[in-house]
Amino acid sequence: MRKKNRAWLWGSLTVVALGLWHLLDVRAGAAQSGDWWLVRWYAGLFVAVVGFAAVMGRLFFAERLAGADEARSGEGIAGRDKDPEEGAARGDKDPEEGTVRRAMGLERIYLIAGTILGILYLLVLPPLSAPDEISHYMGAYQLSSRLLGQPSNAVTGHVLIRPQDIWMEDVEDCWEYEESEDGYVQPVADTTADSVFLGETLWEKTYKTIKDQGILGQRYPQAADDQDKLGQSLILSPYPPVVTTPVAYIPQALGISVARLFHMNTVMLAYLGRLCNLLFFVGMTFLAMKRLPFGKEVLFGVALLPMTLHLSASFSYDVMILGCMFYLTAVCLDLAYEKERVGIKDVAVIGVLMAAAGPCKLIYGVLMGLCLLIPVRKFGGWKPWAAAALWVFAAWGLSMLLINGQTIVSYATETESVVPWAQEAGYSLTLLIHRPLQALRMFYQTVLWQAEYYHMTMIGAYLGNLDTVLDVPYLVVVMFTVGLLCLAAKKPGEKQVMTVKNRLWVAALCTLCILAAMASMLIAWTPLSSQVISGVQGRYFLPFLPVLLMAFKNDLIVLTKNGNRSILYLMCCANGYVALRLFSVVSMRL
Repeated sequence: MRKKNRAWLWGSLTVVALGLWHLLDVRAGAAQSGDWWLVRWYAGLFVAVVGFAAVMGRLFFAERLAGADEARSGEGIAGRDKDPEEGAARGDKDPEEGTVRRAMGLERIYLIAGTILGILYLLVLPPLSAPDEISHYMGAYQLSSRLLGQPSNAVTGHVLIRPQDIWMEDVEDCWEYEESEDGYVQPVADTTADSVFLGETLWEKTYKTIKDQGILGQRYPQAADDQDKLGQSLILSPYPPVVTTPVAYIPQALGISVARLFHMNTVMLAYLGRLCNLLFFVGMTFLAMKRLPFGKEVLFGVALLPMTLHLSASFSYDVMILGCMFYLTAVCLDLAYEKERVGIKDVAVIGVLMAAAGPCKLIYGVLMGLCLLIPVRKFGGWKPWAAAALWVFAAWGLSMLLINGQTIVSYATETESVVPWAQEAGYSLTLLIHRPLQALRMFYQTVLWQAEYYHMTMIGAYLGNLDTVLDVPYLVVVMFTVGLLCLAAKKPGEKQVMTVKNRLWVAALCTLCILAAMASMLIAWTPLSSQVISGVQGRYFLPFLPVLLMAFKNDLIVLTKNGNRSILYLMCCANGYVALRLFSVVSMRL
């Protein structure tokens, strides 16, 4: 009889202890503001997190809690090794009862864990608090109007929204309103400079605003002259939408459309749009895990990072990028190492994935190189291979041309540029070509000085709108990092699937993707006075992080024990702690 795994016990107890500790912070914030309902909200969140930890313990370690013998490793044939963790997914026979017990598979556990954690992050980090979420919200609202057959844009290109929804963009009621040239209502330009949108910076009053609105409440903005006219007209939002493929906003727009059809208030509209985006991400990641021939636990771990969860529960089009790139990785690895033949459907799926995600960020076109892991013989020869390659590249290239053609041409041809946020001269492609050493110096200095920032923001630092206060503690960042490396490391008796050549190719693709991200932000976002490349964030590396970690597996580093399920469970508990801590931090921010 093997020693039972106690990770579920220690994880749950740690969450309870730390949750009670942060209750003191919430009480202090409530005493200062007089809003004692914060304690009740925190108590509800605490119960949800502790209950989640208990449920996850049951799902991850069902065999142990049921009293069955430790299972053999589930990666392959029975008897290959004796590690218990992966064997729980395959199941083993209880000699006393003569029955076969099976623990739930990782992909099914992820459906539950990803959805619950996503909802927790969705509630703790309110609408419009994610990076650039206000612009993504406008893009989703614009698409929703088109789906409903209603006016979506004014002649100026600004998005038209319901009058009751404008307050989310001006929670301080700074704006005055006037009639636009085409008969709509618009904020007066001079009054928009000091406005604050909901979630721009998370304070205790952000929670209070959402509480006051609730499920049924509705707030209308105060018009300068005519409230009746304002209530009957569409309003022009001053915030521009992101110019990208509308496909990136389909889930969010569906949620917004349902809210508008059923005349829900603004709070419900925002949360329903985010919830649909979360469900899309969880669904795509679930399908990717099901199709992966190996490395399911690695994808599970990346999907549990606080930054991934924060993005998945927002309006951001990063959800479309992550979902498509995760599934692209799964398809390519399945075709390369598992499936015997490449079918027309497989090629079509790869093309659709690249066409959907490509226009969001050009740099991820590099990941088409994962298709080169698939042997030519599986296509049936060089001609079918060439036809498949042409289709995938054409699908990606055509979508890029239709959506981003003008932007690409402007970057390629301009000789001088101005960085909008700094109001300074910036880099251009022509300048970089004529000064290669200067470009090389920028890349070198950026890697030296910004590596820590990239690592922290990839895992979960600076959540919200790059808010330095809303971060994940450094020790938790280290825990997540070590956990990912352990998930990726080779386990006892595990077969090395990827060859050295293939691992080097994957590493080269990921490196090229990082350099492409840095190059794009050097041209678009970095003033000449800067010593490093501005604008690059660690979240840009999440789409290719799973395949990079899978390529990390090697024969030099082999763990003595398979602890995948224990690691994933502790990562779930850590996310529960992060949610509790973030709530306490916002509650004290008066």
